[in-house]
Amino acid sequence: MTDLSVASAVRFTSTAQSGAADYPGLDNWRTLPISQQPTWSDGNVFRDAVSELSILPPLVFAGEVDVLRERLASAAQGKAFLLQGGDCAETFEAATADRISARVRTILQMAVVLTYGAQLPVIKMGRMAGQFAKPRSSDMETRDGVTLPAYRGDIVNGYDFTPESRAHDASRMLRAYHTSASTLNLIRAFTQGGFADLRLVHTWNKGFTSNPAHARYESLAREIDRAIKFMDSCGADFEALKRVEFFASHEALLLDYERALTRIDSRTGLPYDTSAHFLWIGERTRELDHAHVDYLSRVRNPIGVKLGPSTTGDDALRLIDRLDPEREPGRLTFITRMGAGNIREKLPPVVEKVTASGAQVLWVTDPMHGNTVTSRNGYKTRRFDDVVDEVRGFFEVHEALGTVPGGLHMEMTGDDVAECLGGSDPIDEAAFEDRYESVCDPRLNHMQSLEMAFLVAGALSKQG
Repeated sequence: MTDLSVASAVRFTSTAQSGAADYPGLDNWRTLPISQQPTWSDGNVFRDAVSELSILPPLVFAGEVDVLRERLASAAQGKAFLLQGGDCAETFEAATADRISARVRTILQMAVVLTYGAQLPVIKMGRMAGQFAKPRSSDMETRDGVTLPAYRGDIVNGYDFTPESRAHDASRMLRAYHTSASTLNLIRAFTQGGFADLRLVHTWNKGFTSNPAHARYESLAREIDRAIKFMDSCGADFEALKRVEFFASHEALLLDYERALTRIDSRTGLPYDTSAHFLWIGERTRELDHAHVDYLSRVRNPIGVKLGPSTTGDDALRLIDRLDPEREPGRLTFITRMGAGNIREKLPPVVEKVTASGAQVLWVTDPMHGNTVTSRNGYKTRRFDDVVDEVRGFFEVHEALGTVPGGLHMEMTGDDVAECLGGSDPIDEAAFEDRYESVCDPRLNHMQSLEMAFLVAGALSKQG
């Protein structure tokens, strides 16, 4: 974790909040310890950027956020399942129509398979349209004797290892906003304009199962095919099935950006962070008396918290008291990232303590972050088998305790990259040299993501 500091003492503070929310307590975070924040290189650029962000239109709307809260409440009760996926760290360069459509397409393909396996609605959510900031283990990076600020995501600085690129440039927040707006515009067009037609998405999955490496999933694909044909012959309204709900999410790491995009809802008079429908607090920033927990406790969005293997049941209860004191259904999601070797031992006491308290949170597994290793040729990677094993452990724990395994949180892409080892159509270390593209953490590629969906669908169908 980086050194902590008091936000108002070490970073520029904007007094130009003409369009941002004016609500009691929203600026309390500025007086609290905070980690993982930039040190902006130019105070005037910072103040101008925040001033402009504070009057720009919201990226999402309060009514959409309320709908998501209802959907997540259903998932916590076992009446729906959350699928959350996308890039580790979005980049401005990769925000093209082809890349965005590939990611959305992969999530839709996964959702069709999971819907059939679970026999439940699947809530579709992207780590998209805002996932531009990344926490780092060190503030600085050294290469060949040269030390520069670490890359903190495109919203803060550039990936190129030069002093100009690595400077913390607040104008990048504006570019992040506009890139998010164009991404959301494209997502809405895809999911409302026929791209998400159930029959079309299922046809895409046939290409996956036609690969001999994935032949074992063909029987499930045939079952889905028969179900769709049956619906069609019964006169199902496929016009309605051409459109889907799709929600945006990201880690609420850069509080200058989140604060500037918080607005007061005209219906309720309450603050909503309009940068995304769903926001989460990372493992590195979830201290109870620090800035991130304080700020997220004050907005109406559904909130997630990442829980690593050091989390205790008491930690979880304190987070519930801080972030969901009213025990509101759909408000709080715990995203567990224990690691395949820890999940079966570390997760049960946390779930048991939360369940005994009467709180009803949504339990979601993030099988990616606890399973990161370094390959022999020096790349940060994950083994597909470890990722699958953590998912299996997550389901086993909840089955044993009689609780609800409510969702899957994946770092994935719709592209044919080589970043995670293994899978039925395996990726090996040699492939990293030509097809490793992530600027941060390794992601499952398109085929590995679909394989994961079929595996999880099998687990859900067994649970009935």
